[in-house]
Amino acid sequence: MRTMSLTIVGLTLIARLAHAQAAPPAAPAAGTPAAPVAEAPAAEGKTDAAEPQGFAYHPEGRRDPFVSLLRRGLESRNTGPKMAGLGGLGVSEVSLRGVLTSEGAFVGILQGVDSKNYIVRVGDKLSDGTIRSISKDSMVILQQVNDPLSLEKQREVRKLLRQTEEAK
Repeated sequence: MRTMSLTIVGLTLIARLAHAQAAPPAAPAAGTPAAPVAEAPAAEGKTDAAEPQGFAYHPEGRRDPFVSLLRRGLESRNTGPKMAGLGGLGVSEVSLRGVLTSEGAFVGILQGVDSKNYIVRVGDKLSDGTIRSISKDSMVILQQVNDPLSLEKQREVRKLLRQTEEAK
């Protein structure tokens, strides 16, 4: 009895798979994005690879769902290639690693996300800010705010020399 029920279940699954493969795909509803379709190669003798079909998005007045809502306002700044060196790093991409005294003034040692160290003085520029002051244990950077909804256009960011876990 058990083998008979397993046989019936197996035949039912095979029939459903065969029917699903033979049925043409249903047309998408109006207003929904088209699903990606893979093309079959045109001929076996050709070495040219078929051009892949990507996802087509038709906004029709709606926002793009693949654009982050958290990082809005940064698109205009990141359109071109990034500058090399300190001028290409943002305030959030550097950390204060050391402070030196040179010619009676403090000089900071910054480490970027590129794992390179940079010697900076008051007035040096980053991609989105300017170093305002350097003391024996911290640095203040005046950062330009590029958020169109923000009322303030600049803010002070303090980088500490020895950050504790609570300060992060």
